[in-house]
Amino acid sequence: MPTRNNRKKKRAARIAGVLLFVLAAYVVVVSALTLLGYSEPKTTYVGIAVLVAAAAIMPWLAKEKRKLSALTGSAALRADAAESGLCAYLALVALVGLGISAIWQVTWADPVAALVIVPLILREGREALRGKACGCC
Repeated sequence: MPTRNNRKKKRAARIAGVLLFVLAAYVVVVSALTLLGYSEPKTTYVGIAVLVAAAAIMPWLAKEKRKLSALTGSAALRADAAESGLCAYLALVALVGLGISAIWQVTWADPVAALVIVPLILREGREALRGKACGCC
C-alpha cells in the first residue's frame, strides 16, 4: 500500500512533468510567433547576463539534484533536476540564437534554435509523469 509520502512525491513529479509540457508548449508558441513575424527577439544586457548565469550555474545545480535524487529515490527531485538541466540548455540555445541573430542578422535563428530543444523537454516531461526517479530505471 502506498504511503502518504510516496503519494506526495508522485504528485510532485506529475506536477513537474505537466510544467515541462507547459514549457514545451510555450517554446513552440513563442517560436512560431517569432517565425511568423509577430514578435522578434530583443537583446538586452540584463537578459544576456541572466542567460550567461543560467548557462553557467544550472548544469551544476541539475547534477547535484540528480545525485540527491538517486540517493533519495525522489521522482520529484529527478523532475526538478531535469527542469534545471533544461534551463541550462535553453539558456545556451538562447545565447547562440541571439548571437547568430546579432552578428549575421539572421532573425529566424533564435526561434529555430529554441524549437530544436522541444523534443528533449517533452521526453523529460514524459519521464517525470511516469515518476522515474533516476536515469537508470
